Amino acid sequence: MMKRIGIIGVGEIARAIVDGLCDGIEEPPEICLSPRGARTAAELSQQYPSVRVCTDNQDVVNRSELVILAVRPQDRDEALPELRVGSDKVVVSLMTGIAISELRQTLATGAPVVRAIPLPSVRECRSVTVTCPSHPAVDDLFGHLGGTLPVADEATLNVFQTLTATLTTHYWYLVTLTAWAARQGIPAEDADRYIRGLFQGIGRALSDETRSLHRLAADHETPKGANERIRTTWFDTANSDALQKALDALLSDLK
Repeated sequence: MMKRIGIIGVGEIARAIVDGLCDGIEEPPEICLSPRGARTAAELSQQYPSVRVCTDNQDVVNRSELVILAVRPQDRDEALPELRVGSDKVVVSLMTGIAISELRQTLATGAPVVRAIPLPSVRECRSVTVTCPSHPAVDDLFGHLGGTLPVADEATLNVFQTLTATLTTHYWYLVTLTAWAARQGIPAEDADRYIRGLFQGIGRALSDETRSLHRLAADHETPKGANERIRTTWFDTANSDALQKALDALLSDLK
């Protein structure tokens, strides 16, 4: 893994990457953070001796072999155009919907540019990160954080990016279940505790890759039982079609 890593834009994903690379690691890489997201950057530099906060974004680039761009897409015009990125660097973009060609033009660089989709679970080194195109240094970096899934083109990466956008929908599904239980008179803290335990168990079952997702669903469902009843009455054709239309629309926008 490269010894000097820079991160421009220090939000939640950047924090998770730093935690995954440094927490409990005997010889972590040197990590240079931009002053953007000052509070988080300062906390990380105090927590890990190998982390430092740079004076500005160009200072991050100058001190790093691999530069991770973790700014919000809408902030790129403010954060990126003035940067000078030499061809000896490797650039990793975490920005949703920003094509490699656009980013290369913005940075006016001949450096390798890779898009990646790390998830918050890189903090526990349990995230499979999609990358495009494959690059040894980038695949090695995210390999240390749970694994890498390189894809051949940006159209494929955009499909995975669309899937990633369903994450908070899952949480709101759990919020809805908890709120329903509370309306039935269950204390909110009891409903919350039960729902967490219920779906943490489901999450652990997903680690069994010998069973397909269809198989896992079938194994948790009795024919004509309560699980089948909720699945077939709530997740009906109309509901399924609505979800697929929402995914299609987002994918179209990402293109």
